[in-house]
Amino acid sequence: MTTITTDPRGTGPGIPARRPRLAVLVQGRPGEPRWVRPALLALLAATAALYTIGLSRSGWANDFYAAAVQAGTRSWKAFFFGSLDAGNFITVDKTPASLWVMELSARAFGLNSWSLLLPQAAEGVATVALLYATVRRWHGPAAGLIAAAVAALTPVAALMFRFDNPDALLVLLMTAAAYATTRAIEAGRTRWLVLAGALLGFAFLTKMLQGFLVVPAFALAYLVAGPPRLGRRLWQLAAAAAALVLAAGWWVAVVQLTPAADRPYIGGSTGNSVLQLALGYNGLGRLDGNETGSVGFGGGAGPRFSGSAGLTRLFAADMGGQVSWLLPAALIGLAVLAWLSWRAVRTDRLRASTVLWGGWLLVTGGVFSFMAGIIHPYYTVALVPAIGALTGIGAVELWRRRQHTAARLALAAGIAATAVWAYLLLGRTPDWLPWLRTAVLLCGLLAGAAVLAMPAMARLVATGRGRTALAAVPITLALTAALAGPAAYSIDTAATAHTGALPTAGPAVTGALGGGFPGGAGPGQGQLPGGVRAPGGSGGFPGSASGTGQAPARSAGGGAGFPRAGGTGGAPGAAGGARGGGPGGLGGNTQVATALTRLLVRGAAGYRWTAATVGAESAAPLQLASGEPVMAIGGFNGTDDAPTLAEFEHMVAAGEIHYFVGANQASFGGGRGTAAQITEWVRAHFTAKTVGGVTVYDLTRAR
Repeated sequence: MTTITTDPRGTGPGIPARRPRLAVLVQGRPGEPRWVRPALLALLAATAALYTIGLSRSGWANDFYAAAVQAGTRSWKAFFFGSLDAGNFITVDKTPASLWVMELSARAFGLNSWSLLLPQAAEGVATVALLYATVRRWHGPAAGLIAAAVAALTPVAALMFRFDNPDALLVLLMTAAAYATTRAIEAGRTRWLVLAGALLGFAFLTKMLQGFLVVPAFALAYLVAGPPRLGRRLWQLAAAAAALVLAAGWWVAVVQLTPAADRPYIGGSTGNSVLQLALGYNGLGRLDGNETGSVGFGGGAGPRFSGSAGLTRLFAADMGGQVSWLLPAALIGLAVLAWLSWRAVRTDRLRASTVLWGGWLLVTGGVFSFMAGIIHPYYTVALVPAIGALTGIGAVELWRRRQHTAARLALAAGIAATAVWAYLLLGRTPDWLPWLRTAVLLCGLLAGAAVLAMPAMARLVATGRGRTALAAVPITLALTAALAGPAAYSIDTAATAHTGALPTAGPAVTGALGGGFPGGAGPGQGQLPGGVRAPGGSGGFPGSASGTGQAPARSAGGGAGFPRAGGTGGAPGAAGGARGGGPGGLGGNTQVATALTRLLVRGAAGYRWTAATVGAESAAPLQLASGEPVMAIGGFNGTDDAPTLAEFEHMVAAGEIHYFVGANQASFGGGRGTAAQITEWVRAHFTAKTVGGVTVYDLTRAR
């Protein structure tokens, strides 16, 4: 109820007073049902609990990014460029915006698992809140709550908002850009459109071209539904494009204009160029499979990790349980919204939502389905806001029209399809909560039947309270059928430690690669191109003590690369039995022996790098354990041409590197090319010794 009072600014009586922000937060907006704000606060609290409880059980999560965060807390130069080490030899193979957030947290609270991962959880809660706010503006609080709940409980969201990969910040920025675009369509204001462009520019600085996949949908939505005339709309979109280029390009320009000798090598690029990295390995190469760069393959020969390309990829074993629970409902909702808004006026908001959210889903989902390059299941977190929005909007629009037979049929079909698909997804884990699939299917079928029977049942109920109770039955059953499966998967995900570069949500799924390699039955099995074995198999590990390529032992955290030997050099809070870390625990909480850690710490004084080793998978755990810079020869997997043998010899002669640690994981063919040359040169000129079960060469003492 609006109160009349004297304006405190002296503008006279009779002006409606604005409700205090705290009152709006607790009690809701004027005119909203009383249940809305408590429901939203409860949802956000539950989301925060899901994303934060037991957060530290994953330790460093992905050693690769954790090591870069550590470097950024030691060196502002490493902070700016996104260096893997504080000595600023090489960067990570992504733009550094997500690292900046974690590094600021670690600088403020100290480097530990919580300061590393809590920003991602906060970004997840903010994403859910922003999605609610965006959908609510045009379609009401019920649609906003459904959209937010779907997003919060999607398993891949519960995974990535508890992990230190760049995807959490990417999804937040894209959702914020959707909100800004919505506000621009409402008012026709240029500033909102410019803000959307700037946010997507920072999405590029988070994960390069993936942040641009939503640009066509957002631009088309404003072009179709923006209030101004066509000429002004085109001018406004040009201003938004300029903002996008400036927000994405300022960092790229600084890096490109900085002499190569004064900055770290751009990891993952073939020519020490950010533009080549963005357009090649992290850009167009992901589409056509020509990904020469960090992984070291080209021409589409590399492993896919996520099933065969095609229309069914998002529903298949690798990705289905991650994201597709409500995908059938979202597609049905998209079709319904397109039909309902087909003959609407140009500025109709239902059509604008259809273009905005539907374009997001179709473009991003289409790219993920058909890209020929490397794609991991966790990439699908970028689809979560669109799936949530289309599900919420579609469900509410059909419910409002439930007096029409066609609307009831479509709503019942959506509920039934969602329940049947959840039943099939849960069937891929037959030994995990076997009763749940039957309960979900039963709730869905009952909800669909109740929706169809509502007119007949309404004639039997005379009172308004009775009709409200009658409506609550299909709503409760439908929400249970839609959310019980993904909620169970998400809780399982949050309760499990996940480490490494290839995490997956939920229990192990029959038929999924599980982060493994094509042709292998599991981690450590399967032949990679070029005859290189996956980590954990019998493939060569250059620099092993015997020279026979003996593989290091697996760590308790699921990692490989360095034997524990009673060591304690792992991540704080890391638990045994970590899951979803990929083959050999690629980049995940690898343990380092105490003796080796002690050697690196004591030998760091006076050196730019306390040690060098082939590949970031080997360098990151050494750096995290010792707290000292470790050079990752060849970058992420030892395949970058940096440094050359001559450059390495010069650095050794200049006394910049103390040790060479010989045991490296050699995954994806790591250790070939210049990295192999350096390894052979070290073997030929320096004497090996074993420290904590690992081969180490003192580069200050030649033979």
